[in-house]
Amino acid sequence: MRNIELKARVDDLDLARQTAEAIADKRLGARRQVDTYFRCHQGRLKLRQMDRSAAQLIWYARPDQPDAKASDYLVVPVANPETLKTALAAALGVLVIVEKHREAFLWKNVRIHLDRVEGLGDFLEFEAVLGPTDDDAVGRQRLAELTEQFRIDKEHLVPASYSDLLG
Repeated sequence: MRNIELKARVDDLDLARQTAEAIADKRLGARRQVDTYFRCHQGRLKLRQMDRSAAQLIWYARPDQPDAKASDYLVVPVANPETLKTALAAALGVLVIVEKHREAFLWKNVRIHLDRVEGLGDFLEFEAVLGPTDDDAVGRQRLAELTEQFRIDKEHLVPASYSDLLG
């Protein structure tokens, strides 16, 4: 799977929420997420646990750059997250744990995330999910539109993962 991503620091999460609510096709809800990142040789590997729902093991690879970037990823549903976390921690080692509250919206094929990350602050993240009829250029164009709608300044763009910022 592939998407085009952009992440930025947000000074006013309430204003970002108002913008998201005004343009979104759908509100996807809010939840607490705990991402446990493991050491790995290629890309990033995390176990995402969400409230009381099922967990996911997510591997992804993308360049660390502030502008919109392509991200290739795999998502594996996990039935026993605590057992898997223990096994991966023993085999690979834990890099960092990222705890956040995330509100999600959908605009066209773009997921809009409003994140309050413990120890880091507030962020806005766009993920244009590419399907069989969408290419990178379509995703980049949609992220450019959202960057204008949310009035994101270049100096607020974040090139790295939350795991890098905390690690």
